[in-house]
Formats: sequence, C-alpha cells, structure tokens
Amino acid sequence: LSEWLSGRKGKRVHVLFPQRGEKKRMALRSAENASQALRMHRLKRSADLNWVSRAVNDLTRQLALPRVPYRIECYDISNLGPTDAVGSMVVFEGGFPLRRDFRKFRIKGVEGQDDFAMLAEVLRRRLAKLPALAEVTTDGQTPSVRNSFDKRPDLILLDGGKGQLSAVIPVLDELGQADIPLAALAKRLEEVYRPGQGEPAVLPRGSEALYLLQRVRDEAHRYAVEYHRTLRDQRTRRSALDDIPGVGEVRKKKLLSHYGSMKKIAAASHEDLEGLSFLDRRAAGNIYEHFAGRARTETDRRRKGEGNGTAGL
Repeated sequence: LSEWLSGRKGKRVHVLFPQRGEKKRMALRSAENASQALRMHRLKRSADLNWVSRAVNDLTRQLALPRVPYRIECYDISNLGPTDAVGSMVVFEGGFPLRRDFRKFRIKGVEGQDDFAMLAEVLRRRLAKLPALAEVTTDGQTPSVRNSFDKRPDLILLDGGKGQLSAVIPVLDELGQADIPLAALAKRLEEVYRPGQGEPAVLPRGSEALYLLQRVRDEAHRYAVEYHRTLRDQRTRRSALDDIPGVGEVRKKKLLSHYGSMKKIAAASHEDLEGLSFLDRRAAGNIYEHFAGRARTETDRRRKGEGNGTAGL
C-alpha cells in the first residue's frame, strides 16, 4: 500500500497504524464507513435483475457450462478442531439465495480433520437423494419435488481448490451424477477449478460471473461456520454443567440467563450462588465445588510444571 500510494503521489508515503487515542478511533470509524458503503453497493447490485442475467450468462460462457446455471448449490466444511465438524449446503436460484433449501450436515463417518473426506461425505449424502427422481409412480407420472434434495443442481460449487474438486469427482461418478457441472473456487487467488481442465480458469476481477461465485461461496462459508459455532457452544455448556448434581435443564438455563456466561458462573462465590432463588443450598454448593475443584486442579498442575522446570513449554 505504501509503494502504491508513493507511486500515485510521486514521493514517499508512509502508512501508519494508530494504536490508541483519537487517531485509532478515526481509523476504526473509517473502516466501518467503508464496510457499510461496500455492503450497500453489493445489496443494490444484487437486487438488479439485469445484473443477475448478465452474471449467469457470463458464468455460463466463462466456464463453458452446458446450460445456464439457474440452480447453484455450494458446499463448505467447517472443521476448526477435532470435534463438531460440519458441512453446509446453500442454494441460489436465479442469482438469489433460496434459504428454505439451505441444509446443514453433521459429519458422521470421518475421523480427524480430513476436510476432503468430509466434503466427499456431504456430497455423497446429498446426491444419494437424487436417483429417487428417476422413479415413476403407478400412474406413469414422475414424483413431484418434495424438498431441497429432490431438485437437481445446474452447478455444484465447492469452497476450495484442486484438492476439494479431486475428492468430490469420484462421488459424482459413483452415484451416476457425473453429468452435473462441478467447479471449485479457491480463496487465495479466486481461481476456478473444473474437472478435466489442467489449469484453473481465472475470471476477470471485476466480472459479474466472479462476483456471483464469490457471493455464493461466502454464504456457504458463513453458514458452515455459524453451525459449527452453535454446536461448539452447546457442547461447551453441556460439558461444564451437565455433570453437576442437582442442576437440570431448567436451572442451567436460569444460571446462564442470570450470569450471562460460563466464565461468570465459574467465578461466582458460594454466597452468591446460595442467594439465587432457583437454587437450593445443596445445588449451590455442588456448583461452587465443581468449579472451585477445577480451579484447584489447574493451579496444582501449573505448580507442578513450574517445579519440574516445564512451565510455559
């Protein structure tokens, strides 16, 4: 940025990053104003039906798709740790999100943090629903579309690159759906990978087609991360309170509502807990001892580490 500004100005420009005070507040306000301006620009752009028509036609041409991608399904994996790995499926029809067709997946058959295998599992579970459409009822009519899984996508988009694409191609072949167009959008350089093409397609930065793909991809990422956080928060609350005698679902909800967070519950004194109308003395004592015992264990562990000369390793 400094080099670019210096080139525009014709002499050296220094870029500063304020750390405190009015200058930092001004920088934060400027960033927020820019973010809001961009958001409004994108909303206005997305609501333009002429733009949608240009985007899907541009995408059809740029990726050499066999048909206009009216229904685009995008998939992403959120796997930030060894537990609660999830996948997302978001749907855009006619260039707009069709939220009633969005779906969430809890990963069931993959151990560890293998994003490729997880993506393959999600696509296998989703595409396994499609063959039902080929069935014919007794009166000779095809079954009506019942839900999101019964609709055939015009384009499957993956959040990722060559690795994600390679993981999913065998799944489409296995389920007899290899004719569904497939693409993967890599974040780093926004390159588009397609089956059978050695080099990725690089769409023009300002093109309508690239903006549409980015919008679909970003929504899939947001949806997956949101679901992952929900599961993680639920597990955290369960692991902290479920093992305490005398604390059931009603009392857990009341504790979280009263204190606002697990951290504040853990820091509450014995007297404070006994003063709550929805806890009896025994339950209050159990809660206090549960968290006090964990704190003592952590303190002892740290002291032991210091005594062995391993603190901070």
